[in-house]
Amino acid sequence: MIRRAIEADCGVPVLGAIPRFSDAGLLPSRHLGLVTAEEHPAPDALRDGILNLLAEHLDLEGILSLARQAPPLPAAPGIPRRIAAGDPVTVGYFQDSAFTFYYPENLEALEAAGATLEPVSSLTAHALPDSLDALYIGGGFPETHAAAISANVALLGSLKERAAGGLPVYAECGGLMLLARSLRVHGRAHPMSGVLPFDVEMCATPQGHGYVELTVDAPNAFFPVGVQLKGHEFHYSRIVEEAGQPGTACAVRRGAGCYESRDAVIEGNVWAAYTHLHALGAPLWAEGVVAAARPYAGQRKVPVSRSEDCL
Repeated sequence: MIRRAIEADCGVPVLGAIPRFSDAGLLPSRHLGLVTAEEHPAPDALRDGILNLLAEHLDLEGILSLARQAPPLPAAPGIPRRIAAGDPVTVGYFQDSAFTFYYPENLEALEAAGATLEPVSSLTAHALPDSLDALYIGGGFPETHAAAISANVALLGSLKERAAGGLPVYAECGGLMLLARSLRVHGRAHPMSGVLPFDVEMCATPQGHGYVELTVDAPNAFFPVGVQLKGHEFHYSRIVEEAGQPGTACAVRRGAGCYESRDAVIEGNVWAAYTHLHALGAPLWAEGVVAAARPYAGQRKVPVSRSEDCL
């Protein structure tokens, strides 16, 4: 009926319609949406199933024929390269099945700002690489990997030690959870890195979901005071309230954040927020990460004097 209506009233041919996917087991979901590609139990079967579905229900030759008639599209502007003067820096980022949410443009923006990127696994690495001048911890599903992350005591200790030593750490959502003392999932507390002085618990319903507007109103390693930030949040976790709320860098104008009307917990050179930023919407972000990394890089490369050198 819909096909006939479109062709009769709109005057355009219908080149296909995709029915409801019959094998729901191939598209498993959970609290934040579909299971990610890195954790999917049968990616090859899913790919073949989708391809067969498209081939059966779409007029592929008709689609290709129309596509060949389309005029060229203007190229989207790329990430501008604005490398500040200074030595090159290395920015690490956790990349594994526990930490999967990174906008590709954010990683590209860091490279455009002069950073060399180095992926690190929160599940298998035994320590942060010595080469890191800053660390970016994005979002993901640390709650589904809580036991494995907690068991990687060596990496958690390395992260805490490096953060205490001044390593700039920019963390979003899942990264905030990793930096907490513990992560409670289904009533069980899993020790995390302890970089930040609070615990986080998973809840049955979203604790923050939608667009966020922040105003930076406190000194921090990444943004100047007065900057307006726009991003989004989507999290089922929350910080367990305790006496003595840690310092935060941002007033929340829209959204939930970490605490009532506040987001971005600050501890030394650490920034941990529930807000996700996109580099094109926050052009100062990548430059801020690289700028925070340079002083640490200089400090890290200063040779340590030995006693025999003073004789």
